[in-house]
Amino acid sequence: MRILVLLKAVPVVGTERLDDALRTDRSVALEANGNDEYVLEAALKLTEAHGGEVTLLSVGPPGAMDPLRKALAMGATRAVHVADEAMRGSCYVGTARVLEAALRRLEYDLVFAGADTSDGQGGVIAPALAARLGLPYLSYASRIEPAPDGRTVTIRRLRPGGYDVLEAPMPALVMGTQVLGEPRYPSLRGIMQARNKEIRTWTLADLGLDARSVGAGAATTRVLRAEPPAQRAGATIIREAPETAVAQVIDLLAARRLI
Repeated sequence: MRILVLLKAVPVVGTERLDDALRTDRSVALEANGNDEYVLEAALKLTEAHGGEVTLLSVGPPGAMDPLRKALAMGATRAVHVADEAMRGSCYVGTARVLEAALRRLEYDLVFAGADTSDGQGGVIAPALAARLGLPYLSYASRIEPAPDGRTVTIRRLRPGGYDVLEAPMPALVMGTQVLGEPRYPSLRGIMQARNKEIRTWTLADLGLDARSVGAGAATTRVLRAEPPAQRAGATIIREAPETAVAQVIDLLAARRLI
């Protein structure tokens, strides 16, 4: 079984900031997107149980190499890193265009993607890729079960009242959730082995893409303004006898038209 995991390198959580163009500053330390590590863990468990290999695909700046090395140390077989300065400032459309071109040059039975990323939080790349590639799209998976014959995949799709069971022919694209299981820590042996694992680097030219089709110049969206959230007002603390406290709470809610 060949599983391809989309892994994005994002600023370390808590250090995110915008540059002068109001774009996410990626010159800071980067780490693997948390939700992507959950689907990577699912991919590793499936290949450990049924055989196969896990390939990583990442689009981003040179700093993405460290998160890729960590993912290789966790057990992934190889990685592909698409890096090109012309991609800087790409919107979702441009990013999907680059990932699509890379996926068309790779072999896979399943593509795994996290629900969203900690920096963009758009959650649109996975369905966009499925649409562009003509792949079945199975979202919010809490369990992933490929058929023994490798022809279909079944997932449990989370919903408010429980879950749905969905089946689709392979190849397919699966968007997973954190319910899939906690990501493992790289072992010392895995870290040593990762040094010899392949990380293939591609540019836009390698993918046959025109640099003018991606990047800030081709972006269909842009940030116009960014402001810090409004300061919260001080809390109202009521320390009275129960009967008096209840009456005061009711008056407070009524004054705010909440009841």
